[in-house]
Amino acid sequence: QVHLVESGGGLVQAGGSLRLSCAASGLTFSRYAMAWFRQGPGTEREFVAAISRSGGATYYADSVKGRFTISRDNDQKSAFLQLNALKFEDTAVYYCAADHTILTAQPGRVPSAYDYWGQGTQVTVSS
Repeated sequence: QVHLVESGGGLVQAGGSLRLSCAASGLTFSRYAMAWFRQGPGTEREFVAAISRSGGATYYADSVKGRFTISRDNDQKSAFLQLNALKFEDTAVYYCAADHTILTAQPGRVPSAYDYWGQGTQVTVSS
């Protein structure tokens, strides 16, 4: 059974930083592209960042480009999201997701592209 477990969320002041982690089990991690999405109150789930199976390619939403960094460690079966220069509007539940895909495929930017999801971790940024 596949499990994705996020951690690292919390309350932080605007301008601060957090590092989110996503620990995977029950799957061959290196065969999955990984992504982070977020969902704020009353909003739809939106794409934040994605990383290819090898970690060699990364993709970001325009709203977080230059502030957030996605990475992965295939040996640890984990993905990470470094959040810097946080803004009030970054407040949301952050979800990691896994997409079983071919090696050269570019990760999707819509939730329907992903096979597995974690339960989410809350990030709250105070202004």
